Amino acid sequence: MTDTPETPETLPTDSPPDRLSVNPRSEFHDWDLLRRGIGIRYNGVERTNVEEYCISEGWIRVAAGKSLDRKGNPLTIKLNGTIEAWFKS
Repeated sequence: MTDTPETPETLPTDSPPDRLSVNPRSEFHDWDLLRRGIGIRYNGVERTNVEEYCISEGWIRVAAGKSLDRKGNPLTIKLNGTIEAWFKS
C-alpha cells in the first residue's frame, strides 16, 4: 500500500478525453493517448480515418478525399452525429 491517498487526479482513467486531435499543432493533441490507441464509433459504425473528435459537441473531422490545403494538410469535413470513444488497449 502507498501512503498517499488516491484522488481522482491520481487514478488512471479508462475513458478517452472529450476532445482529441491527431494534428501535432492542435492544442488538443496528446501523443501518449494516441499511442495507446483510441477507437471511434460514429453513428454506430467504427471509423479509422478520424482526424479529430469532440464527444460533448457530437462531431468528428475526417479527411475530404485526397485534397490538400495550400500548406499541404488534408482538407477535412465536419460530420455531426453520435460519437463513442474507447481505448483499444
